[in-house]
Amino acid sequence: MSNDHNTNENDSIPEQTPIRPDLLHALIDHAEHGITIAEREGDDTILLYVNQAFEKMTGYTPDECLYKDCRFLQGEDKQQEEIKKIHKAIQDEEPVRVVLRNYRKNGTLFWNDLTITPYFDKVESVMYYIGVQKDISSFKALEEELAIAKAKINE
Repeated sequence: MSNDHNTNENDSIPEQTPIRPDLLHALIDHAEHGITIAEREGDDTILLYVNQAFEKMTGYTPDECLYKDCRFLQGEDKQQEEIKKIHKAIQDEEPVRVVLRNYRKNGTLFWNDLTITPYFDKVESVMYYIGVQKDISSFKALEEELAIAKAKINE
């Protein structure tokens, strides 16, 4: 396996004007969708950072989810095919996109359009995983309504 596709591509790009770390943090926190950063620890991929949109979407505070594997959002809902895709992508150090049934802290279901992108940091020699979570529950509800309407039409 080669990390070439995950290395810092800025090595060959002219240096850009850097964004202040505090501004970068504020911009990520202001994003509409959930953003997480994780790293591997044994068989787990533990969360090191969650933005405010992730907190709002899930109902969990950083204290409740940092240094844990994100699978706590799955509850008892086992989604073997999607989970296999995630594990394979992490093992192969490749990006992946899946749709998962996740559960908020209060137990309510939401549909999570999840994208995970690996990034290898040469300085620390650590593979990080950037996760972007988009709540697509309203889209899934419309999909279900459409399926019901189509079934009625075909009766």
